[in-house]
Amino acid sequence: MPDAAVASDPARTAGAAPLLAVRGLEAWYGESHILHGVDFDVAPGEVVTLLGRNGAGKTTTIKSLMGVVPRRQGSAVFDGRETIGLASNKIARLGIGWCPEERAIFSSLNVVENLMLPPEVKPGGMSVDAIYALFPNLRERATSQGTKLSGGEQQMLAIGRILRTGARLLLLDEPTEGLAPVIVQQIGRTIAALKEAGYTILLVEQNFRFAAKVADRHYVMEHGRVVDMIPNDELDRNMDKLNTYLGV
Repeated sequence: MPDAAVASDPARTAGAAPLLAVRGLEAWYGESHILHGVDFDVAPGEVVTLLGRNGAGKTTTIKSLMGVVPRRQGSAVFDGRETIGLASNKIARLGIGWCPEERAIFSSLNVVENLMLPPEVKPGGMSVDAIYALFPNLRERATSQGTKLSGGEQQMLAIGRILRTGARLLLLDEPTEGLAPVIVQQIGRTIAALKEAGYTILLVEQNFRFAAKVADRHYVMEHGRVVDMIPNDELDRNMDKLNTYLGV
C-alpha cells in the first residue's frame, strides 16, 4: 500500500527516549479503584500492546491517557509534556489520537463527512486520498452513511479519522474485535504501514495471534498493574508464562 503519506520516516531511530512514559498511573470510577500504579514506556515508532484478561485495566489505561476517566493520578508524559491534569481536548491537541473500541463514528454522516470532521491537531495529517489508499473499501463507500457500513468498514473509518488529525501517537482499543479474518489481515497490514511511516501505536488487543504479528513489545496487565514486559522476539520462550497470564 505505497503512498507518499506513509513513506518511511528516516528520523526514527532505535533507542530513542520514550515518546510516552507512564509512571504510577492510577484511576477510579467512583469508589472503584481500577488502576494501581501502571508503569510502561513507548518509544517513537514502536507498536506496543497491552495484554491481559478481561477486567485487567487495559481499556481504562487508554481512557486515562486521554483524560476521560472521572479521576486519575500519577504521571503520563507525552513528548516531554505531562498530561495528567490536562483536559482531554488539550491532550488530543498534543498529537494523540484515540480510536475507541466502540469506534464512535457519526452514524448520520457519510464516510467523507466523517473523515473531514476532526480538527487538525498537528501538521502532517493524512489526506483523504491517502486514507483511501490504505482502505480502498472506504473510497467505494465514500457517500454511504455510517449506519450502512459493515463493522470492518466502520473500523477503517475510525482509524482513518484519527490519521486525518496529524496525531503522532495512535491509541487503538480492540481494533480487530468482531471482524472477519480478511478484514483483520487488512488492519494488520495497515498497522505495519503506519509503523513504517513512523507512527507510534499503543494497542489493546484480545487477539494475541494478531498482536504477535504487528507489535514490537507486549506489556501484560493483571489487576490494574503491569506485571511483565515481553519483547516480541522472545515470545516463543515465554509462551507458557504468557498462557498463564492470559488464561489460555
